[in-house]
Amino acid sequence: MKTDSLKAQLKRTLRRDLWIAIAPATLLIAVAFAVTFYFVKPAPPKTLVMALAPDEGGFGYMAKRYQKFLAQHGVTLELRPTKGSVSSVGLLDVEDSGVDIAFAQSGTTGGKGQEVSEHVVSLGSLSYVPLWVFYRGERVEDVRDLSGKRIAVGPEESGTRALAMTLLKANRADAEPTQLLPLDRDAAIDALKNGTVDAVFLVAPAESPRIQKLAAVKDVRLLSFTRAEAYTRRYPYLSRHVLPRGVFDFATDVPDHDVQLLAPNALLVARDTLHPALAYLLMRAASEVSGTAGILDKTGEFPAPLAAGFPLSSEAKRYYASGVPLLQRYLPFWAANLVDRLWVMLVPIIAVVVPLMRAVPAVFLWRVRSRIFRWYARLKEIEIQLEEDPDQELLQAMLKRLEEAEREVNRIAVPLAYQENLYFFREHLDIVRRRLTRRLADAHEHKDVPLHVTA
Repeated sequence: MKTDSLKAQLKRTLRRDLWIAIAPATLLIAVAFAVTFYFVKPAPPKTLVMALAPDEGGFGYMAKRYQKFLAQHGVTLELRPTKGSVSSVGLLDVEDSGVDIAFAQSGTTGGKGQEVSEHVVSLGSLSYVPLWVFYRGERVEDVRDLSGKRIAVGPEESGTRALAMTLLKANRADAEPTQLLPLDRDAAIDALKNGTVDAVFLVAPAESPRIQKLAAVKDVRLLSFTRAEAYTRRYPYLSRHVLPRGVFDFATDVPDHDVQLLAPNALLVARDTLHPALAYLLMRAASEVSGTAGILDKTGEFPAPLAAGFPLSSEAKRYYASGVPLLQRYLPFWAANLVDRLWVMLVPIIAVVVPLMRAVPAVFLWRVRSRIFRWYARLKEIEIQLEEDPDQELLQAMLKRLEEAEREVNRIAVPLAYQENLYFFREHLDIVRRRLTRRLADAHEHKDVPLHVTA
């Protein structure tokens, strides 16, 4: 029964020691992981909402290709039609609009008189989308020569209208008697063909069938910007391009001369809260969709971090400097994102868990040893007293104290793995006992008194 009692005591003592060693470590680990989780990026959403004007800049065609690419990586792209780039950017500027990204035209803001929002960032330019100015009548050399004409400048919120008004105002050609008509693309083309307008502004890719057909219409001319270089200096989001003679149709020689064009860029813009993993995925889509050559674009020229009127996002800067992130190069999108999110969890593991794995056994060992080591103070005290030449009575009292210490130590609950510490103490106790016994024997010989030594 006594043995069972000692075993039960041993279990209780060891359980208490383990809790004392483990509880603080567990608390520290929990705090470390809680702090880390605060900084862990949330999983990217599986649905993105894109705002775009389907009839502007070839955005409708590009959006379908983006949908296909993103679907291959488990992301659904929902399209929200708008009236133009201005309204598309405006939706990004509204926090609860639900719009995450948009196709827009470089140089476009979110509305009349508005500055570019600090929450709208660019993921890069996707292509050159030239400004086409078709007109009827005598040949003109620049926008200023359109003053006093009937001009179709595009719908109110379109990027076409925003660019047309910028150029017309710069040339002071927007005032009366000039008539500015808010016609959409198809209506403007029809009006020019039947002569109800004198000129139209259109922003569209050079590959657009509508542009190529309109360029071949008799009595319709295409404006060549003789001061194109000057415009690019004033408006950095515009670039100068030469449309070669005959590039639309070699047989009929359309156009019949080299034409200087001004071109804004087609942009992929986003709210600055867009998940970084999705930003990189979108730029990969842009590389696939926009990386091929066109009439004005070279292979691999786009996407590119060109001047666009919007600040480049931090993810875009890294993408254009270093390319696709390492994990996304070799892993599926979902796996790369999972590894990227869990990577931060190594911080508490390395900084906290690993050191604590070494510290907990050390604390437990210290707890076990401390119950034995405190009795060494009793031994040391007795040894010091031996050096003071005690009499026989004091030696007997010291020997009794040793016996009491040995009995108390034998009751200490020590796991088998640490029994050596208990046996070491007993050896040291025997050394002191032998010294006491010799001193008592010496005292008996000198004083001839009975010697009573308890074994």
